[in-house]
Amino acid sequence: MKNIQADIKSGNFKQVYLLYGEEAYLKQQYKQNLVKALNPDGDTMNFNHYEGKGIDVKQLIDLCETMPFFAERRVVLLEDTGFFKNKCEELADYMKELPDYLYLVFAETEVDKRNRMYKAVKACGSIAEFIRQDEKTLMRWAAGILGKAGKKITQRDMELLLTKTGTDMGNLRMEMEKLISYTEGRDVVTAEDIEEICTTQTTNRIFDMVRAVTEKNQKRALELYYDLLTLKEEPPMRILFLLAKQYRQLLLAKQFAAAGLAQTEIASKLGVPGFVVRNITTCARAYTISELEQAVKDFVDAEESVKTGRLEDKLSVELLIIKYSSKVK
Repeated sequence: MKNIQADIKSGNFKQVYLLYGEEAYLKQQYKQNLVKALNPDGDTMNFNHYEGKGIDVKQLIDLCETMPFFAERRVVLLEDTGFFKNKCEELADYMKELPDYLYLVFAETEVDKRNRMYKAVKACGSIAEFIRQDEKTLMRWAAGILGKAGKKITQRDMELLLTKTGTDMGNLRMEMEKLISYTEGRDVVTAEDIEEICTTQTTNRIFDMVRAVTEKNQKRALELYYDLLTLKEEPPMRILFLLAKQYRQLLLAKQFAAAGLAQTEIASKLGVPGFVVRNITTCARAYTISELEQAVKDFVDAEESVKTGRLEDKLSVELLIIKYSSKVK
């Protein structure tokens, strides 16, 4: 990422850039900045954009071989082409000797580093991977945006915000814009503001449901489940999958804690932010390891029952919620 920033600042560009990774917001920002720097006048005649699989490689190469019209550069943006997951020998060979006027920008969700296209870009261009940001980076970034808007927020309330939005920067940015508008005339963003205005992501609604189950609050757990069904945000089988994932995390967190691992180590192994681990370990205290192992097995059995037609999908989730939120074991 720093290499791209340096190239934009200096105006000395590589002929090929590959931007990839899970963090879509950052990737989008860098892609836009890079294309704007390569094509500052918004020249549509010498700029081409391809998106999706099924691109005719021969036609693409023919275009690349076309000299720019009254301009120094021909810029081609290619997004989610699949060239870096599947074979694209002709284009990989073409990358060895690119015309000096040609600049290619690839933006991909995932790549295979063994792929010839990846190696070709590495040899003649620049590669930037955009990974999910850690919680400290996200908090600094979010606090900076709020700060520019004249807003302050406590670390505790920032953690609350992230539990609702998740770690996707695009979603977090959108929710902060809502908060900035909602708190106009005030300089502090509070927990009440966050609860009132921010949309809770489905995976976090699922965790709220798990928390209600662990607290034996059956009424609340079922309400959350029915809300998800009413909103049609997720089908019952998807909810079952997410619940199973949450309980696997509870089990792993419990096992890691029993083995003496610190919260930071548990967070790293589970691939979640530290504040999420605190919530997970709190919920896990309601169970023994054997109970969590049984719960994980029950979720697998429920999925099998639905797939084989022995149980209706909506009912399968409902029965599991009732079983694990019951005050009497």
